[in-house]
Amino acid sequence: MFLRLVRYFSTLTNGRVVLWCYAIWYVVNVALCFDARPRLWLTSLGLSGIIGLALWLSMATGTTRLDRWQMFRLFLMPFCVSSFAALVKDAGYVLIFPPSLRENGIGLGAIAVFLVAIALLRRR
Repeated sequence: MFLRLVRYFSTLTNGRVVLWCYAIWYVVNVALCFDARPRLWLTSLGLSGIIGLALWLSMATGTTRLDRWQMFRLFLMPFCVSSFAALVKDAGYVLIFPPSLRENGIGLGAIAVFLVAIALLRRR
């Protein structure tokens, strides 16, 4: 299992590395601004279902077959966007950046660690 994970991360395309960086930024900021209100998460889940279905329908042509991870991302991304927007509302964010240097440093530091790990895995 561990070797499969190492192989997966060592062979990531640059586009997927960027998607992982987005995911890291999201997780760090959700952890910093977490709100347990069910309404926020249910609304995000509902939007994810509606938008994910629309994205899937737009991608589902007779010749295009999406793998399970592509399908998952079609529904995950709208969930992340809507929950992120709800969590940071009135929190002083500028675009996607938290108001404090410390919070930005945590997110950027986590991404930097990930990128260094990817670079080291690609060298071996």
